[in-house]
Amino acid sequence: MYCLTLEPSHEKKIIDLSYIPVGLGTKKFSNNFLCDKTGDNISEKNSYYGEYTFHYWIWKNYLEKIETEWVGFCQYRKFFVNEKVDEKKISFKHLNDISIKLIKDNNYDCILGNQFSVENYKLMKIIKSHLLKFLSKPSVFFKKKDRTIKFHFDLFHGNGNLDYAIDLLDDVHKEDFRKFVNSKTSFNPHNMFICKTKFLKQYYKIIFPWLKKCEEIFGYKKLHGYGLQRIYGFLAERFLSYWFLKNCKVKEMRIIVKDLSDYNVL
Repeated sequence: MYCLTLEPSHEKKIIDLSYIPVGLGTKKFSNNFLCDKTGDNISEKNSYYGEYTFHYWIWKNYLEKIETEWVGFCQYRKFFVNEKVDEKKISFKHLNDISIKLIKDNNYDCILGNQFSVENYKLMKIIKSHLLKFLSKPSVFFKKKDRTIKFHFDLFHGNGNLDYAIDLLDDVHKEDFRKFVNSKTSFNPHNMFICKTKFLKQYYKIIFPWLKKCEEIFGYKKLHGYGLQRIYGFLAERFLSYWFLKNCKVKEMRIIVKDLSDYNVL
């Protein structure tokens, strides 16, 4: 289980959780961390790709060294857990007790986070930032089912950008993924997953050639603001849900938001 972070100070907490620390970004990390800056890498694209610069590094440099049947990924402020808790009050010991470390059965191939619904919008946020988009499709005011993944992506990550990206997919996935984003109103968030290693290999062979093609459309120079700058990570996040749900027997589990930095200052 790999735990990705931007902060070297998280090292001890990650190790105490029995996870493998992964350092991303520009800061200097100890030798206890795996990083994305050696071998064949795209570490310079981290501000655009997010977690996927490490996934790329694994794909190109480390995949054959993973000998476990299962492999998983979490983040320094997001964790898979097996019970509902108050995220603001949870102690580190409690987090350690309930975080996922072992897969106890093989009745599924993959663990994804509980689905995030894109149906609910606050009215004031709509009026302030996205009124014209809503007026172009008035049904979304009254029919939540029309607030699809595609509609949500258009609002927050550029109108039409998801369609442009889907057009670059291979024929095996293009129309199925298009149908997925145009009909579904929720997806598994945060680019977090735990899966059997054999499926990781298959996933990487699809996701990275596709994102590389997307660079030819979106580039980097015009990607301003969080919603656009991280577009490659957001594209991958939607595709991840589609691909694993299509190809694996999936179990969904709770993801809690709790920053390890909260414990470092105690």
